[in-house]
Amino acid sequence: MKIPQKQRVIDYINKFGSISSWEAYSDLGITQLGARIDQLKKEGYNFKTEWESSKNRFGDKTEYKRYYLI
Repeated sequence: MKIPQKQRVIDYINKFGSISSWEAYSDLGITQLGARIDQLKKEGYNFKTEWESSKNRFGDKTEYKRYYLI
């Protein structure tokens, strides 16, 4: 049985403490983390977000959100 993407996001946060869009893509195959987070919020889940930054393979600064379940 296939696990829904929303459940994979919740399971990942419970296991690792948080999730970023890169982790959602590389570890879970989810390309639209923000959409899954919005769906989960509508179901009553609450999230804290923090902006993070790093450099991409070209050395350019990139910014992204990290989501925590509260």
